[in-house]
Parts: sequence; C-alpha cells; structure tokens
Amino acid sequence: MRVLLSEYAGACYGVERALSLVEKAAATECCDLADGCIARRVSTLGPLIHNPQVVAELERRGIHEAATVAEVADTRGGILVIRSHGVTPDVIEEAEARGLVVVDATCPHVSKAQAAARELREQGMSVLVVGETGHPEVESISAHAGGDVLVVQEPDDLPKQMPGQETGIVVQTTQAPAALDAIVNELKRRGIKPHVRNTICSATLKRQQSAEALAHTVDAMVVVGGRNSGNTTRLTQICSAVTPATYHIETPDELNPEWFIGLESVGVTAGASTPQKQIDAVVQLLSCIADRIANES
Repeated sequence: MRVLLSEYAGACYGVERALSLVEKAAATECCDLADGCIARRVSTLGPLIHNPQVVAELERRGIHEAATVAEVADTRGGILVIRSHGVTPDVIEEAEARGLVVVDATCPHVSKAQAAARELREQGMSVLVVGETGHPEVESISAHAGGDVLVVQEPDDLPKQMPGQETGIVVQTTQAPAALDAIVNELKRRGIKPHVRNTICSATLKRQQSAEALAHTVDAMVVVGGRNSGNTTRLTQICSAVTPATYHIETPDELNPEWFIGLESVGVTAGASTPQKQIDAVVQLLSCIADRIANES
C-alpha cells in the first residue's frame, strides 16, 4: 500500500507565527534589583491554536490557557498571548488596563478580515460574516465591525428580510469558497448585490484543493488535526465527499490497521494547526501498517 502526502498540508504561517511568539514570550524575564530576574508568567487567552496536543504541551511547559483575562495573574508584568483566532477589541483593552503585557498572535489573515469588517461598517453597510456561529475567529471579526452583525454559514441561515440597504460580506478565513459562493448567489437571487471582501486564507484554499485532488487518486484518506479545528473539519468534509473512506484523527494511535486491508493507496493531509512532527508520526505508522499488511498477504 502506497502512502501519499498531500502537496499542501499542516501548520500554516499564522500558526507557526503564533507558536514562535509564545516561545519568545516564555523566554522573557522580569528583573528588579531586589529579586533579580525571573521568567514572566505566560498565559494564552483560550487555546493558542486548535490543536489539543500542542496546547497540552504548552501547559506542561508552564504556558497556561486562561478562559478570561481575569484569570490571568497581573503581577510582575505577566504576559498574555492573544490566540491566533483573534479577540474582541475590549479584551485587549482590559488586559492592558490590568497591567498585563499583551503579545498579539492573531493570524495576519484574521487581522485582515477584522479590518475588512470594520471598513464595511464605516462605509455604512450592514455586515454579514460567512462562518461558524460561536467560533472565536468569527466572534473577533464580528466585534471589529461593531453593532449588529449577521453570521451565516449556508443560504438557509439567511433571514427572509435582510437588514440595511447595502450588505458587506467578509468570510471566516478557513471557510471553503463554495460556502461564500452559495451565500452570494442566494443574495443575488433576491436582487441584492453584496459588497464582498473575500478573506479566505490562501493557505487554507491550497490545503483544501490539494487534499481534494489527492482524494481522487487514492483508496482512503487520513486527515490529521484537532477535532476542534474548523479548517481540519472542512478538510475531512471535502475528502469524505470524494471518498467515504476518510478518517479524521488527532494522533497516530487512533489509526486502525483494519481500515487499510486490501487498499492500494492512502492519502494523508492535515489541518493548518497541525505541526509537521504530528504528520510525520502518522505517515511513519501508516508505512509500518502497509508493510505489515504486505507481509501477511
């Protein structure tokens, strides 16, 4: 059985940047004449990225996940790292007011979507976000628009009566283009011409396209990444539409050798929050499974 890795897979620039920033924060010291220098306490507001294994490793290293700013100790210049999905503006204001050092690890693509939402609102439009209700990135984008924001993921989510005379659209960076197209087409069908800011991340699009292309050439697909990761979930959905033998796993020990008996090939892809070492571990075990099946046949 051949094991093939998707051309584009794994951690994107925004995730790698967030991990680099938290590493630098963890190495920062706080010094005074009385006590000398000690490492600053570092916390992330929510999970830094949507990868439970990475978050658990950060916790083991003393980098704690906090649900709110109030949970973070603000003594001795504690550091609060803003997750890659971004936060609402008032969160940063609260952190700074409490005396925390704020490290903004918001993905630059998310920052671009936040700015687009704010600009559309400033132009007097009602703002519609194509994305998952309740997702932290969507909440941060919506907050930057200010006021009431409509969040939808599919045409059926649209209200019968659209608010405002003009509608501006921004997109959760990890959405599939088909989701945006479906919303735009429905609005046009109603006679509404929306002002679209396509803020889908190019890295996300490359991962989706290469995963779909690979799925057409193999007997099964393995998608590696957090189950709480929206972009990994979408990769799974895209691959499943091509081959029902698609398996979403977080770690190699979830692989079941029985899935691959009688197969000639399996493809591997991974979400944008999945480090390379996690992908390598899955590929290595799949290769061992392939050798075992070949020896037993």
